[in-house]
Amino acid sequence: MKFDTFFEKVEAIDIRIKVDSIYSPKSNFLNNESLFQLPLISLIILLMAKDKSKPLVSEIGQLVGESLEDSIAGFKGSSQHLGWSANLRIRTVSALNFLEHTNQVEVHNAKGRIKATALGKKVIKKATDSDDMLAHQLLRISRSYRNICVSKRLEMEI
Repeated sequence: MKFDTFFEKVEAIDIRIKVDSIYSPKSNFLNNESLFQLPLISLIILLMAKDKSKPLVSEIGQLVGESLEDSIAGFKGSSQHLGWSANLRIRTVSALNFLEHTNQVEVHNAKGRIKATALGKKVIKKATDSDDMLAHQLLRISRSYRNICVSKRLEMEI
């Protein structure tokens, strides 16, 4: 079907889609970043939240940055230091906010840790079980996160 034909048919059928107010165009909740960075950061947070060692909310931005640096070849050895990036931390907060609103993660205030809900686990399982480049990179990021946790645990023992 051609692009113009699609819109002509949609107008002729008079399709209406109900949208919740949180996702309305007037809302500042999601913006242009939601097309690129936020979905990836959200998936990385879900990876961490479903792992045995749950991340602290206060450390999530740095952990996302360090995991990306360790697992993606373009960032290895660069002077970017994503773990300390203020922009990445802001985007991480936005991604975490999105995940909370969609009931994919829970933040326990008493412990300050992020935990994946059943829905969040289902979403990340579907993303990592497929046989594509995204699943491969997510598994590398997950392994990187586990290595960071083990490294921190070993440093604390010494």
